[in-house]
Amino acid sequence: MNEQPKDFWKKTFSGRLALVVWLAVTIFAIILGSFIITLLNDSQSMSDLPMAMGLIAGAFLLVCLFLIYGVLPLVRWFWPPVRGLFSKHWRRGLFAVACFATLIGLFYAEENWRGWHAWNQFKHEWEAKGEKFNFTDFVPPPVPDDQNFAFAPVVASCYAMMLDQRGHEINPRNANVVSRLQFDLVDPVYQADGASHGFGSDGPTNRGNWPLAQTADLREWQNYYRWLAAKTNAFAVSPQPQTPAQDVLLALSKFDRVVEDLHAAGKLPASRFPLEYDKADPAAILLPHLAAMKRSAQFLQLHALAELQNAQRDQAFDDVKLSLRLAEAIRTEPFIITHLVRIAILQILLQPTWEGLAEHRWSDAQLAALDAELAKVDFLADYEFSTRGERTMQIKIVDWLESNRSRYGQFFDLLENANRQNEVVQNFAATTGLYLMPKGWFYQNEVVLARLAQQWSCSGVDAAAQTISPKQIAQADAAVKSISHVKPFNLFACVLLPALGNYAQKTAFAQNAVNLARVAIGLERYRLVNGNLPESLAALAPRFLEKIPHDVIGGQPLKYRRTSDGQFVLYSVGWNETDDGGVVDTKAAGATDRGSETSSWDFEQGDWVWRYPAK
Repeated sequence: MNEQPKDFWKKTFSGRLALVVWLAVTIFAIILGSFIITLLNDSQSMSDLPMAMGLIAGAFLLVCLFLIYGVLPLVRWFWPPVRGLFSKHWRRGLFAVACFATLIGLFYAEENWRGWHAWNQFKHEWEAKGEKFNFTDFVPPPVPDDQNFAFAPVVASCYAMMLDQRGHEINPRNANVVSRLQFDLVDPVYQADGASHGFGSDGPTNRGNWPLAQTADLREWQNYYRWLAAKTNAFAVSPQPQTPAQDVLLALSKFDRVVEDLHAAGKLPASRFPLEYDKADPAAILLPHLAAMKRSAQFLQLHALAELQNAQRDQAFDDVKLSLRLAEAIRTEPFIITHLVRIAILQILLQPTWEGLAEHRWSDAQLAALDAELAKVDFLADYEFSTRGERTMQIKIVDWLESNRSRYGQFFDLLENANRQNEVVQNFAATTGLYLMPKGWFYQNEVVLARLAQQWSCSGVDAAAQTISPKQIAQADAAVKSISHVKPFNLFACVLLPALGNYAQKTAFAQNAVNLARVAIGLERYRLVNGNLPESLAALAPRFLEKIPHDVIGGQPLKYRRTSDGQFVLYSVGWNETDDGGVVDTKAAGATDRGSETSSWDFEQGDWVWRYPAK
């Protein structure tokens, strides 16, 4: 008598069929798990995860079938017990797999909710105190096109090869010929024929160094342009050498039209460069104008120095003011790199300012106008603004990474560039770790980023009191650098947080440089009226300075004394917070570059001094 076939669920599988069933169940669990991860993470870029996992699992199944039906018979011949492998309890195994998949779903749901809750709780708490966490809150508002310095043709040409006036990227091949020609003029570092006008690696290095009381030696520039004229006709030279200033001005005369256009553009009341602030990934925002602004300031510095030495103080004064306009034109941008460029421009323009004061070449009216412009500079407020803007940009980057996990290669590049992680972490981020992280872990990373920034970014910097504490900055820097043990919740903080101490140091020096320059201007105005220098700085207020700037390091008055040769020494106690008597420490000459164009002194030791060359 024939028996009825057993029910499928009661059937016992054995041998190779059991292995196939187990593989099918495993693959099903993998694909199911990928669907659960996709649904719970709610990431657009993860929509292809189930398909990808299915393809991988299918390939894996084919390989396993080959092993089972091609290799396993040979193994059975040597080891008979393999025949009954996995023949029992397969239903319990399937139930266990289903339970495991459910646990995965519950884990993702709980972690996603926990991360979302932690981030929103932190954000709401600090938003109630006036903090902002949206990048759009730091984007500068639009300005009328006809009032925009950045839209003047001579300025726009510095980014016209990469961006249109709406900030969208363009193909360089589509840039018109006029823009190419203007760009070669406004950004004259390397001309079309390959000749450098002196700001490349082959040009003179002597542009002066006011912190070391060193004036620029224009003879180097004179010799450079005359040597260049023997190789190319890019620059005009006289048949016979003139004074260094005259020869430099003659060589630079090819840019006279561009300088005129820049001066005309500088009179426009507003400025906003067309950057693509609405990009989903703010790290991809192009900033081609920054290098052009700095190189233009370098050009104007050399131009002004030559004009001063050629008794053309009005033209030199206009160039110094134009350099200040270049720094002001990018002030509203919420990027730390932008404000580092502004600090560099400030150091550049102070050289002709310092040399004009040393040689008593500025008039009282020019000095008063220059002081009024410098009084508007507030690098400490800019520090607070840019560090907060950088924080919102980092949070937006994390959001972008979460919704574009298939672009994890870009994050891997960040890890390599940061050079702070080991190979294991890099491999983890570049393979499955970033792809499978719960969305809540991205929120947790945003909490860590925001909390560290909130606690340390502006620690030690008080824009209202105009002070900076090096000790607090060191503590903040140490706290950020202490994140050396990478965990899922601080993975992005390890890469995205900037070196706070370096930026704060440069900010402190830049603001003190402005304060020293303003006091030096007040002293020169006092000398023009009275014929000598005052015994103390108190004599400058309120006639020559409405309020005497103080030392941002500690908030104490700047140090001042007259010297026996009729000059003075004016200084800040510097980053070491110690009064070294107005002595600049040059033991580590050339070891660091702290923003000055020819750094050859120890920024962290000694005082920050404003003094003139000995007569």
